[in-house]
Amino acid sequence: MRHHSFRFAALALAALLHHQQAAHAADGLPLERWRSYAGVSWEPSKDGKDPAPFATSVSAPIAGLHFDARGTAYVSTPRLVSASAPATLSRLDTRAETGPARLTAFPSISGNAVAAAPQDSLRNVLGFHVDRRNGWLWALDMGFVAGEAEAPAGAQKVLVLDLKSGRTVKRIALDGVADRKGSFLNDIAVDERRRIAYISDSGMRSAPANMVGLIVVDFASGEARRVLDRHPSLQIEPGVKVVSHGAEVWPGNPLLLGINGITLSPDARTLYWTVTTGTRARSVPTSVLRDAASSDEQIASAIRDLGAVGGNTDGIVTDTKGRLYITDVTRNGIVKYDPRSRTMSLIASDDGVQWPDTPAILPDGDLVFTSSALNNHFAGSVKSGEERYELWRLPLNGRKTKAN
Repeated sequence: MRHHSFRFAALALAALLHHQQAAHAADGLPLERWRSYAGVSWEPSKDGKDPAPFATSVSAPIAGLHFDARGTAYVSTPRLVSASAPATLSRLDTRAETGPARLTAFPSISGNAVAAAPQDSLRNVLGFHVDRRNGWLWALDMGFVAGEAEAPAGAQKVLVLDLKSGRTVKRIALDGVADRKGSFLNDIAVDERRRIAYISDSGMRSAPANMVGLIVVDFASGEARRVLDRHPSLQIEPGVKVVSHGAEVWPGNPLLLGINGITLSPDARTLYWTVTTGTRARSVPTSVLRDAASSDEQIASAIRDLGAVGGNTDGIVTDTKGRLYITDVTRNGIVKYDPRSRTMSLIASDDGVQWPDTPAILPDGDLVFTSSALNNHFAGSVKSGEERYELWRLPLNGRKTKAN
């Protein structure tokens, strides 16, 4: 009897130690399903009741997310499934925790009109940046909308908008550095002090020979340069499959997405990126990118491989201490890269997360990311009325999260 008791106790202790080691490997950080929305709505709320959801909310998944200095949330609803949504860039009222996401078009409904002049109106925004230093929003317009084989002339652009008034501060054309048929202008990172932006072109519309590249945009001159055109460090990795919740994404028509999320270190001296149909994270000094005389060979020689992330990825962000956070769509969570220790680790994961997309840092330092099952929406496998667009919150400073 004593022998069996001892054996049971030993097994229990081993299981406990294994659990503790796993928790330590994940830093013990709890994920909170912070907001869960049944679709989206641009209708005003009346008498405190939920507004009517947009008729085709299933075609307007929330993808991008950023916060201004006061904690106001901005989101993108890219027009990749349908062009019917009244806006592709909006403010989100996070005071509402359920019901349809309450959106207000930014800068306005007319400023998001598909039928308006393509060089002036936002047509299809996935990536954008809220510039807390200058009080601006840098909107990256992919140019094309669902159903268009190519972007209209002038539609591929960066619109720098004033956060308070919504007026256009500057328009920077990208047609000369992006392909109207093959480019997929995905994400944007901004050096707010130097007013330099970096754009990832995933080239998905030209797959499998993706027209990947990096675009460097100078606010002062209004000029844009393309570098590392079709470079292997930005390209899909041969043989890699994108996996979510244990299943290959779009089997038979695999997702071939090159460079996706990009972000800057707090001092803006380092640019980081990942490749979705890939496995690794990389970085490069921005000094070599800012130098217009740098050749692609010189830039490539400065690229640093940071190692395997552990799963397929989407968005990335850095905190004020320079730590990099990467959404892991394979393991349904967040990976942290610490540039000081040069370590990569999965710090939080939850099976309830459905395609973690864009991570953003709240003014209080916590991390929030969008989760909208984008892979299923783009495959057309989500039924109308069953869509759920969620925000998950992760406390990075060790304290317990709050519901508001």
